[in-house]
Amino acid sequence: MLRGFRVFVLLALVTVVSACGRYEFRGVTLDPPKEAPDFTLTDFDGKPFRLSEQRGKIVILFFGFTNCPDMCPAALSDMAAARRKLGADAEKVQGVFVSLDPDRDTPERLKRFVTAFDPTFIGLRGSEAELSPVMQDYGVTSIRRELPDSALKYTIDHSTFIYVIDATGRWRLLFTHGMPVDDIVSDLRYLVRQGGA
Repeated sequence: MLRGFRVFVLLALVTVVSACGRYEFRGVTLDPPKEAPDFTLTDFDGKPFRLSEQRGKIVILFFGFTNCPDMCPAALSDMAAARRKLGADAEKVQGVFVSLDPDRDTPERLKRFVTAFDPTFIGLRGSEAELSPVMQDYGVTSIRRELPDSALKYTIDHSTFIYVIDATGRWRLLFTHGMPVDDIVSDLRYLVRQGGA
């Protein structure tokens, strides 16, 4: 009887250890992960930014525009809050914002906007011809909508995912709009500590 109990306890411990070894992502996973499509755009300091040169860091990528009234500030706020909560692990996470409105988002405006959320964030821009293949590769939707009665003249309706690329350059996750920051932190911390594995 005692021996049977010991076997039961041992099996229970093995089950618990096995369950602890497998992490369940909170974000939407790409299964299997895929190589993140590479691109080169220009940052707000006029320097070329190539995604593949970010290897060794987790890249959290968002597409939006600086006149965005709600979704873009919310996404950047969540990205910044997640980096703060990561503590020392934040050094291995790079926030990137790609402008979908290069006509209005001058380098100066872009820099002021993104660094207000986190001074380490990088803002990127490019011509329509440069942006188009990047948007297509990542499935980004962007539709200009005229606002004839507004001083803004137009707005841009766009998709609101945060794209997560691991340290080895693989596209791993999508964070949906409104996802709890603690869940974002959990997924990012796992990727940082696994080195993208």
